[in-house]
Amino acid sequence: MSHNFSRFNNQVAVVTGGADGIGKAVAKRLSDEGAKVYLFDSDQNLLDKAEEEFVQSSKVHVDVADDDSVMQGIQKVVDNEGKLDVVVHCAGIVGPNATKITEVDVEDFDEVYRVNLRGSFSVTKYALQKMEEQGSGRILLFASIAGKEGNAGMTAYSATKAGVIGLVKSAGKDYAESGITINAIAPAVIRTAMVEGLDQWQVDYMTDKIPMKRCGTLDEVTALACWIVSDEGSFNTASVFDLSGGRATY
Repeated sequence: MSHNFSRFNNQVAVVTGGADGIGKAVAKRLSDEGAKVYLFDSDQNLLDKAEEEFVQSSKVHVDVADDDSVMQGIQKVVDNEGKLDVVVHCAGIVGPNATKITEVDVEDFDEVYRVNLRGSFSVTKYALQKMEEQGSGRILLFASIAGKEGNAGMTAYSATKAGVIGLVKSAGKDYAESGITINAIAPAVIRTAMVEGLDQWQVDYMTDKIPMKRCGTLDEVTALACWIVSDEGSFNTASVFDLSGGRATY
């Protein structure tokens, strides 16, 4: 789907997990609508391929589980561009699935925590430090329906995504008068490569709980994400937007 809007002309955007899946789709739409996009990802091969598909973008190798890597990545963008207008944090991992909590190794749980929750903390913290100096900005994190309702067999993922929701609601209130908005999207299952890696019963379990009885699409995600981080979403902060086909409405 092509987009002819120019909502993000002269804006600088960072998209984590920007080399694949939801992140790549969001980055592409931001770019199509005029933004200079920096793709943050830990997979150098995917970064190299993704960069070729964008009109105006730059790749930065960033591991969101590494606090220093995030800090340096954000600093590089500001050093290059002099500002940071939009951050969309899509990087995340599923971790153990189809696995009861008693069978989850603490090392595996910690890995999901470092990427999904501590990574969200680091991205938000360092983006805010730069945005606060300029008195404006948009930060959007990705939570999950699993963070609201809990998905069976996905303890680490559900717990860390619930943490993302709490982070957004707290930080958004802290900066409500600053000109910076901090929000999240809580999607139900979206058809991406990450979802393709799940066991089929897991996908069926999730779609069966969706009143629309289907996965969401990347176009539906990007439409909502880009509205939230545009000037049109200026009166929304500390909020979690459902994108769940009717599964959750709170």
